[in-house]
Amino acid sequence: MVGKRCAVLVGFAGTALAGAQGRAKTVHPPKQAMNCSRVEFEGDVKAGEGFERVFAPGLKFYLEPLKSGWIVRVLAAEEPRGSHDYAELATPPYRSVNPLLISTDWSFRAQDALAWNPRRFRYAESREVFRRLAAVYDKVMAGDAASSARAAELVSTQPEGTFQILDAKLVPGLADQAQMAATVASHLAETPHEVDQAQTPSPLGHVEEIRFRVNLELLTGVPGNKGLKIEKMFCSAQPAAFPVHPTK
Repeated sequence: MVGKRCAVLVGFAGTALAGAQGRAKTVHPPKQAMNCSRVEFEGDVKAGEGFERVFAPGLKFYLEPLKSGWIVRVLAAEEPRGSHDYAELATPPYRSVNPLLISTDWSFRAQDALAWNPRRFRYAESREVFRRLAAVYDKVMAGDAASSARAAELVSTQPEGTFQILDAKLVPGLADQAQMAATVASHLAETPHEVDQAQTPSPLGHVEEIRFRVNLELLTGVPGNKGLKIEKMFCSAQPAAFPVHPTK
């Protein structure tokens, strides 16, 4: 999966808040901004193992094992799995360096994958939003500007998630750090980890196991699954700032 393509960094437009002159005063967010909640859960996996948890009606978090590590997915809990998932389509860039990939793909070494921590992503809030993003996917990948703009606008309003590595065990990679890895992997010293001294290092190394915490924002009226930690929060108003599609 390691490739020579690099992503075109297209930042999604954000909303600027103008500050009032004079004395500071309390600014109250609109009422609808206080109606969201967040679910939290933890898990642990070894290389080759997956993890899944239904976190809201019809929605499932899935940490899918890959040969190179893992990928974060959000799936419809009771529907056949298709070629895309709710997190993938709401977290560009597609087919490129991406916060959903906890792996040694795209020339990331094992220590680089762990150092990109925490990882923030979005997921489609509903089946309808998922279908709308899927409908423009091919045009986005083809570089169509209008489709990319529509996708960016829709993605910016979707609920956010955070994947945080709490502890890990790895065999480090010996290769020089890739430029793309260097731009995002900056917290290895802050990520608890153990180096497996009994294994022989390789150019990219590999992650043997991780313990993690997941937070997922739920929009107004969406209940969290029973048994999970749930807390009220302000709804996110900040758009994601990820590239939309790779160059050819």
